[in-house]
Amino acid sequence: MTNATFRIWRGDAKGGEARDYVTDVTEGMVVLDAVHQIQAESAPDLAARWNCKAGKCGSCSAEINGAPRLMCMTRLEELPLDEPVTIQPMKAFPSIRDLVSDVSWNFAVKKRIKKFTPRPPDAADGTWRMAQVDVDRVQEFRKCIECFLCQDVCHVLREHSKHDEFIGPRFLVYAAALEMHPLDVADRLGDLKDDMGIGYCNITKCCTKVCPENITITDNAIIPLKERVVDRFYDPVHALVRLFKR
Repeated sequence: MTNATFRIWRGDAKGGEARDYVTDVTEGMVVLDAVHQIQAESAPDLAARWNCKAGKCGSCSAEINGAPRLMCMTRLEELPLDEPVTIQPMKAFPSIRDLVSDVSWNFAVKKRIKKFTPRPPDAADGTWRMAQVDVDRVQEFRKCIECFLCQDVCHVLREHSKHDEFIGPRFLVYAAALEMHPLDVADRLGDLKDDMGIGYCNITKCCTKVCPENITITDNAIIPLKERVVDRFYDPVHALVRLFKR
């Protein structure tokens, strides 16, 4: 057993400060364990959001030593404990109190994306026929736990606050899951180009790096979507085809 110092943000949307808390840490502890211990010992009014403590609910997202991570999946043995461990709320979203961020903007964004719209059944029994390879392609995207770490690390939202113009990597993944679904017939490409700001993404892959579910966000979702938008709206050959069709 040893002591460690945790420098935790205390405050709300009006302002606040980082305060140091010292607590005992033991082998196997994660950051969320330390936060709970601090709440029990010295800061019962410390606000922190969590639920499953198993890396599957996405509730305990925070910034640990400046990096967006899940508190329940960040082991203390991975961190340098000879200096204070900083714990802050996600920077890309407004603060509610202490470590709790207001992520409601994300739910409003999701409502803007056209929902799943299946084509008519193609079998006599009223069901559909799909190739397994097409089914497999979108399964990866369904692993998302909506922790919004990818949203938090995205510089378009984090540094430039383009929330009114850009939906962020989480919802580009969501749109990709729909656009690539073998049954879906809705067209979202115009919305992605004009209203959802897909052009803002410069594919730095920072979102992929922080994903706790290891979804290949950039290569498997965002780049294919960008290619579809380019093919539709900027490819001169496609433009000629559309012209002749008219």
